Amino acid sequence: MTEYRGMNLLLPDGDPEFRPYFEAAGQGRLALRRCSICGLLRYPPGWACPWCSALESEWTSVSGLGTIYSYEIVTQAIQPGFRDWVPYPVVLVELDEQRGVPTTDEALRLIANLVRPDFRPESEDRVAIGRRVCAVFQHLGEGLALPQFVLSEEPAQQRLWSFPG
Repeated sequence: MTEYRGMNLLLPDGDPEFRPYFEAAGQGRLALRRCSICGLLRYPPGWACPWCSALESEWTSVSGLGTIYSYEIVTQAIQPGFRDWVPYPVVLVELDEQRGVPTTDEALRLIANLVRPDFRPESEDRVAIGRRVCAVFQHLGEGLALPQFVLSEEPAQQRLWSFPG
């Protein structure tokens, strides 16, 4: 059993849906399923392609680079392990590999914590829609890691926007 912030994470040994995702992260790679028919990536992994419904897919590594598409500042921790983090940012990241594809409203987006390089939560005043990010991997033991994101020094590719505060 793996632990994260004092919480037990259960990932069954035979879980073919998420285990490859966490194992790749344990190797420092962000891996997603790519549909063998239409070629589009997907997250969460799932069995069927959300774009064409095909069941054939393969795991493939992606860059982990992207842009904050949206975010939430969590002000009340539901899980006890996050009480000392509040307020903390959770981001919806649109990955570069499939930005705006198949449509501008539907693209490859992952949700994760936005952290600093020391894996503490990023400061609320540094979070903005349009900021560039890159994946980092917090090792959990047993060859598994949790993909999270840190702010990149890469310049924004659009106008930045953040919640008025």
